[in-house]
Amino acid sequence: MSERSERPARLAVLKTYKLFIGGKFPRSESGRVYEVTDPKGNWLANAPLASRKDARDAVLAARKAFGGWSGATAYNRGQVLYRVAEMLEGRREQFTAEVAAGSGLSKAKAAAEVDAAIDRWVWYAGWSDKIAQVAGGANPVAGPYFNLSTPEPTGVVAVLAPRASAFLGLVSVLAPAIVTGNTVVVVPSETAPLPALSLAEVLATSDVPGGVVSVLSGRPAELGAPLAAHQDVNAIDLTGADAGLARELEIAAADNLKRVIRPRTGESFTADPGTERMLALLETKTVWHPTGSLGASGSAY
Repeated sequence: MSERSERPARLAVLKTYKLFIGGKFPRSESGRVYEVTDPKGNWLANAPLASRKDARDAVLAARKAFGGWSGATAYNRGQVLYRVAEMLEGRREQFTAEVAAGSGLSKAKAAAEVDAAIDRWVWYAGWSDKIAQVAGGANPVAGPYFNLSTPEPTGVVAVLAPRASAFLGLVSVLAPAIVTGNTVVVVPSETAPLPALSLAEVLATSDVPGGVVSVLSGRPAELGAPLAAHQDVNAIDLTGADAGLARELEIAAADNLKRVIRPRTGESFTADPGTERMLALLETKTVWHPTGSLGASGSAY
């Protein structure tokens, strides 16, 4: 008999994926899940199937977090986004494996997408205290007064994340929304949600306040409708919606005059990002101030 006994084979510890709402990780209130498979149909995991009530809870959490996040200094928001990049760098191998499995990419191509996503967090972090200089400034006025325009966040933003380049696309629509002070409810790709659900774990440990980002895996058609019609959602990004769903949600969003970002045919997320997505989710506040003998009081519009 061998002096060294054989060690029994370990059972794999499967990961339980959950939603991310208000800084917590609940299962869907409906108790539903759906199978996530790779492009060949092989089972990868069970993802929570978020419900309309989950969507309403996420909006409530986003509104509650908006005051604190929008009121934080731009420098602080940049620090938080950079911390997200730091945490992603430390879990690079995990995200590479999830992206490769979910998308069918080779390990090298998946690693390149994860690297690009990390770099994108850093890029937007650098814009946190600079976008105000691009979107605001002093305006020439013909009269005994002057005015200043400053950008302010739109508010609560619902995002249907892209289906192609699921992880890089997700970061490309999420980062510009939160760096400008908005709070976000994001619905990731239905077929490849696992990196997004893992990203929620990174956000929770990266100083992102609870409620600033909520992640709801499930069906865009089911979750998009209550988000588009919700009276406390100020903007909706339809990048991940197909043409028919985008049209339906755009009509629903008109009920309370939401700002709508329409899907763009052939949009590539591998291209260098510009300021367009940040500017699309900012409002302009103009302060008028009299000079000379008109007094010292001003007014804002």
